[in-house]
Amino acid sequence: MQTLKAALVMATALVALVVSIGPGTAADDSRLALTISIDGAIGPAAASYVKDGLAKAAERHAEVVILRLNTPGGLSTSMREIITDVLASPVPVIGYVAPSGAHAASAGTYILYATHLAAMAPGTNIGAATPVQIGGPLPGLPGGTPDKDGKEKDGGAPSGTKDAMTAKVTNDAVAFIRSLAELRGRNADWAEKAVRDAATLSTNAALQVHVIEFTAHDPADLLRQVDGRMVELAGGKTQRLATRDAAIEAIDPTWLSRVLAVITDPNIAFVLLMVGIYGLIFEFMSPGAVAPGVVGTICLLLGLYALNMLPINYAGFALMLVGIALLAIEAFNPTVVIGLGGIVAFVLGAAMLFRIEAPGYALSWSVIAIVAAMFAGLILVVLGALRRARNGPLRTGAQAMRGLSAEVLDWSETSGHVFTNGERWQARGTETFKAGETVEVANINDLTLVVRRAPASAGEGGTA
Repeated sequence: MQTLKAALVMATALVALVVSIGPGTAADDSRLALTISIDGAIGPAAASYVKDGLAKAAERHAEVVILRLNTPGGLSTSMREIITDVLASPVPVIGYVAPSGAHAASAGTYILYATHLAAMAPGTNIGAATPVQIGGPLPGLPGGTPDKDGKEKDGGAPSGTKDAMTAKVTNDAVAFIRSLAELRGRNADWAEKAVRDAATLSTNAALQVHVIEFTAHDPADLLRQVDGRMVELAGGKTQRLATRDAAIEAIDPTWLSRVLAVITDPNIAFVLLMVGIYGLIFEFMSPGAVAPGVVGTICLLLGLYALNMLPINYAGFALMLVGIALLAIEAFNPTVVIGLGGIVAFVLGAAMLFRIEAPGYALSWSVIAIVAAMFAGLILVVLGALRRARNGPLRTGAQAMRGLSAEVLDWSETSGHVFTNGERWQARGTETFKAGETVEVANINDLTLVVRRAPASAGEGGTA
């Protein structure tokens, strides 16, 4: 009996020990902080990277996600995708502008406002969230007060032509960033100023006006400061952060995100498109060559996929295709006018290809000039080949046959057969020849050669 009681006491103590240790150990294991780093322009690749990173953080039940930002901005569509994923994340997201010298401009400002907590490293800045259209900032932002003629003092377009689009884009951006500021309890007035006037703030200034909650030298310092803070997640759920001494682990982009980062560069997409189109053209010109068709098809599909993810102007794209078609016609039927028209159409279409010029998503004029120069060089090569063909010796037709030597195969009175230029021909003449004798082609009539005695044979006959 005593043994049974002792066993029960030991079992109870063991269960109590396991219960007391278990939660603590689980809590220690769950203290994981995952880091997502955005360096450079925000585009489809960055949006895919953030989506995958937040999904991985949810699967691993991480305590927080540190979204490190160092960006000049980017595409508004990709920015909104990232913000949507951050707002819906079951794991708290801490926006962190770092390292020192980094900035979160334009789209980066909106994303930082969307995060559950915001921080900046010393020596960083935030702001300049003015919407951008093709050709630069929206007219009238900032400044640009109209004069008595209805034009901006800085030479802008008449106010009547810009008011509707300016008001639409600006008010939408202001309402969006103010809603994010109100959701996170941050300074909404300065957020509006960042949109309307392209205002910027340093680290200390952003902390003073309550644009961010913390300044931190590194992620470890940031995790120590946010420990114990309450954050509100999607659906109204609140969570107290336990991040002190949490393990920090970086999330690397997937291979798909890396590929997207390369091909969604407008210049790379442009080059892929050109290689693809001309690869197919060369394949049609030389059907036996397999490599140009295979490489061209792959490049064309990658280029079209990249363009589908970027904001392009379809009128510019159509103009580019017209230019390429004219250049292809020039290659088959060389003329100067068609070739020059193709180059002009191609350059104009390339300049109009992208509807906006967001930071990091502008097509380089150097790339356009190089491709246009290559096309011009192709036309010069084709025209040079045409000139050499016209000035060179004739290789086909009746004129090319005249003067050729031929060997008589058989002859009867004034007709027979001769062998010349690797072929057996019917022939006729005014003289009689013997088999094996060499004659000269004087003319061609339909498919019959008119032959005469070769000059060397005539000389030998005279001497004999």
